[in-house]
Amino acid sequence: MSTGRLIIDLDAVVANWRALDAMTNCKTAAVVKADGYGLGSANVAKALFKAGVRQFFVAVAEEAAPIREELGPKPEICVFSGHMAGDTDVIRELGLTPMLNSVEQLTHHLETLPEHPFGIQLDTGMNRLGMEMQEWAAVAELALSQKPRLVMSHLACADEPDHPMNPYQLAQFKKMTDGIQAPRSLAATGGILLGPEYHFDLTRPGIGMYGGLPFAQATPVIELEFPVIQIRDVAEGEVVGYGNAWQAARPSRIATVSAGYADGIMRILSDKATLYHGDTPCPLVGRVSMDLLTIDVTDLPEPPKKLTLIGPQQNVDDLARAANTIGYEVLTQLGARYNRKTFGK
Repeated sequence: MSTGRLIIDLDAVVANWRALDAMTNCKTAAVVKADGYGLGSANVAKALFKAGVRQFFVAVAEEAAPIREELGPKPEICVFSGHMAGDTDVIRELGLTPMLNSVEQLTHHLETLPEHPFGIQLDTGMNRLGMEMQEWAAVAELALSQKPRLVMSHLACADEPDHPMNPYQLAQFKKMTDGIQAPRSLAATGGILLGPEYHFDLTRPGIGMYGGLPFAQATPVIELEFPVIQIRDVAEGEVVGYGNAWQAARPSRIATVSAGYADGIMRILSDKATLYHGDTPCPLVGRVSMDLLTIDVTDLPEPPKKLTLIGPQQNVDDLARAANTIGYEVLTQLGARYNRKTFGK
């Protein structure tokens, strides 16, 4: 097989959810947006549902379809983007709970689906989604009279525990919601780690379930390995790949593997990434191209049949650091060409 192999451990996803859930005394939902952070939302949600999760979050209404098809009507599926124009039929047919972000969305929802469940999202300083203080004050009485399923906000800097934005947003959220009867939610993965005062009635772990920071104790969830297509000897002074971007400083053996930026291996990793054969590091040399990588395997005792990019020696966040990005981006860019092997619950 000439495609890379992506190994997904659903038992690890469940273990990470349980570990995060154990840090709280409230209800714990699960965020499965972006196709379960690139790992397959239906399979991830199915495993988590078996573990006891009954509330899921997606970014947009369309993302809920495979989850509803897999799990049926039992779990609640909340939509961060709220009730957008054109979403009404999907929200009704799939039984979704939109998290309404503005006065306009609240009005639209109450006019088009007056008896349908909804939640409210508040902006406590991130300036991205949700009603600001004055907007909420103008409609809070009306909204709360309709018994929203949840009132939530989102922390901007929860991955930095000492950042002053965290207590500021906590204070804003309490100012906007103290005394209401509806359940409240402020914390995703980072917020869970900040401690009980951020937990309220519901937490919404995302990246931590998938093995990423800021949950440093997470169990790794994926491995990613690539088959070697060809190995060639390169003389000192010869060049490799597009633009002659790498020149051999010694007689070298170069393995060409089946992966590239079409598979989510970012071009910024050119001459920066490291793959592994067992415990032996093998540097990526030259440019990342659409379908191929060239790897220096000179120091291996025998020609490799495959090389590992994400595994025991290098996790998602290690690779993200090499690419000057975050684990979220690495996960969500995993390509569609991989031979995906999913095991676990």
